[in-house]
Amino acid sequence: MNDILIVDDERDIRELISDILVDEGYSTRLAANSGSAMRQMREHRPMMLILDIWLKDSSMDGIDILKFVKINYPEVPVVIISGHGNIEIAVAAIKQGAFDFIEKPFNLDQLIVTIRRAVEVASLRLENSVLKNQYREPLELNGQSAVYKILKGNLDKVAKSNGRVLITGQYGSGKETAARYIHGNSNRSNAPMILVNCDALLAETADSALFGIETEVQGLETGFFEKAQGGILFFDEIGALPLSTQSRLLRALVDQYFVRVDGSEKIKINVRIISTSARDLKHEIQIGNFREELYHRLNVVSISIPSLEERREDIPLLAEYFLEEFNQKLNLPKRSLTEEAAARLLSMAWPGNIRQLRNIIERILIMGPHHGLIEVDELPKNEVSNKVADDQLILSDSVSTMSLRDARELFEREYLLAQINRFGGNISRTAKFVGMERSALHRKLKSLGVVSVNKDGGE
Repeated sequence: MNDILIVDDERDIRELISDILVDEGYSTRLAANSGSAMRQMREHRPMMLILDIWLKDSSMDGIDILKFVKINYPEVPVVIISGHGNIEIAVAAIKQGAFDFIEKPFNLDQLIVTIRRAVEVASLRLENSVLKNQYREPLELNGQSAVYKILKGNLDKVAKSNGRVLITGQYGSGKETAARYIHGNSNRSNAPMILVNCDALLAETADSALFGIETEVQGLETGFFEKAQGGILFFDEIGALPLSTQSRLLRALVDQYFVRVDGSEKIKINVRIISTSARDLKHEIQIGNFREELYHRLNVVSISIPSLEERREDIPLLAEYFLEEFNQKLNLPKRSLTEEAAARLLSMAWPGNIRQLRNIIERILIMGPHHGLIEVDELPKNEVSNKVADDQLILSDSVSTMSLRDARELFEREYLLAQINRFGGNISRTAKFVGMERSALHRKLKSLGVVSVNKDGGE
């Protein structure tokens, strides 16, 4: 991504330009014709292009290549050079998007100044491109729990490698954020991370979207793979990828090259692949929805993202992070949680994970007062999900703000009353079930103020 591709059919010219640029500290690649130039661009996108208009033994001239670059690599500046230059050719090149036009024989100082300017523009364009492709939800890699520390340690290890990664976890748990964290800390961080939303791909067009297509009417259209060359291709919810496209993707990963739809040219793959899935891919394999061999190709390194339920102690820290983030980026009110509100968050059910927490904080800042602390009554009521496990206890809103002593007494009172009524007021059967002596149970009931009704109507 940081080199200059020189395309000229005259060997002396391209080597002279290369020597000059190398002396200036740049790295270069050379191409004598359009075929070599196109192949090198697809294998590894250059920082900029120095392009002769007239190319011998080529199927495309400089203007054709310029058009291709502007469509498929708009952030790459192109400096046109020509020994046959005239004002018409210069105007045509500029109209097609050339950064500048230099006529042969060129002045070396002028060439160097032009290239320096073009490189500066290329750096800015690349930075903008990376930021657009890399737009993040706020990085949710914040926490202090043991589960979080293990996760972050694993992500740090994975980021430094170049292996394929499969990230699993519930919806809203932060899988995409983990993928972007890997990208941002990898040796490909200066290259784009291209996102493929597999849920949005149609079976009829998925192949062309991934690998590109060549048609007589519209010409050549690049796909996600070519756009991600040198960077990272991110498959979000890979389990939704159509089966037919899974086969083609598997073939590309095995061969390490791909061919566009209706094309013939083999294009070498230079991308790192990261995939995510909230689905159980092993189950998807069993029912025939996902190819097992593709699963093993993608699952070189597996990262499991814990749910928010598994890292509850991080909730207050995450909430404060979102409060600060919304204030800084969206200019929403700067507020903080009361201790009672933080306790409520800790006790809530979180089926939507971090995404749910983030949405709650944003809604409070938008709809609530513009100042002051966030009180308990601004938080949503704690509705226990039907998906809560049998051995999991989610506290009610009132209990979450009680002292331990008061909460324990409340629990004992409600529990014992329920058991007594269950056994029709029979103290002996109740005592046996709860594991207490009958006399001890009587004393406990008296201390808690519990009164039961037996079948005969007596207390």
